[in-house]
Amino acid sequence: MEIILMVLGGLGLFLFAINNLSDTLKDLLGDKAKKWLSYCTRNLFTAILTGTIITVVLDSSSAVIIMTIVLVNAKALTFRQSLGIIMGANIGTTFSSQIIALDIGQFSPIPIFIGLLLSIFVKNEKVTKPAKVLMYFGILFFGLYTMERAVEPLRDQPQFVNWMLQLENPVKGAGIGAFVTLIIQSSSATVGMVITLAKKALVTLPAGIAVMLGAELGTCSDTLLATIRSNRQAVKSGIFHLFFNFISICIGLLIFPFYVQFIKIISSGAPMEQQIANAHMIFNIGGVLLFFPFVPLIEKLLNKWLPEKDKKDNKVIQMAV
Repeated sequence: MEIILMVLGGLGLFLFAINNLSDTLKDLLGDKAKKWLSYCTRNLFTAILTGTIITVVLDSSSAVIIMTIVLVNAKALTFRQSLGIIMGANIGTTFSSQIIALDIGQFSPIPIFIGLLLSIFVKNEKVTKPAKVLMYFGILFFGLYTMERAVEPLRDQPQFVNWMLQLENPVKGAGIGAFVTLIIQSSSATVGMVITLAKKALVTLPAGIAVMLGAELGTCSDTLLATIRSNRQAVKSGIFHLFFNFISICIGLLIFPFYVQFIKIISSGAPMEQQIANAHMIFNIGGVLLFFPFVPLIEKLLNKWLPEKDKKDNKVIQMAV
């Protein structure tokens, strides 16, 4: 029971930090970010780069994609501009995996303490907002550190070890990853938990990669929810995100044994947590490279499948006349 409570507490801190970090940064950047976003998405390459950078800063691909869908719905961005941002967000979220794989959680109280002091004793918003960002980053890694310490005794539990070994089945592992992400609404948290387990040698590389693949699918749920009551351009952005992730995952499952071996070779004896982080990054970058040439075709197909209502209505009126 103590382990469960500590894991839930650590996960709660992680999710709290991610949500508040995204909100604080969006508030800090303000309307200037929207103008900059529109300016930097003139072509597919710059849109991917922009989506990557913003996701690295906000540390949440879901937040970036939801924000993009909102901007498309508000006609501040076009459907075409959103495609690159969505693909870039998938790359950007892998940087958090690389950071989580580093053993920096033990130093997390330092930014928490500094950020808290500055936010309490300094009244200038130019200082307090960055201070809160620093504090939330500290809370994020402290949450992971708490989970890491909580799961340590599980290595001596045969039932848990046997259950984790079952996740080596790619379909089962992906299913668990998708389900967990659907519940906690954060693929970063799911991948973070897997990397945390890897640090304590509680998960194998095949199981870790399988759960990571499922997390990529589970994260589509909240972005699809963001399209409810949105215009067709925004709906198409949400569908593209689902299609992009689903096809990438299917390919990943088809080549799963070869991909696991590939990660082992390129990681050249790196710790398990680093291998899983590498697998996450290479998978998402590979998906973007694979889709890049086909984006114009996918855009045309989605435009044909979901045409603008106004245009359709105008044609009906003209035919009636």
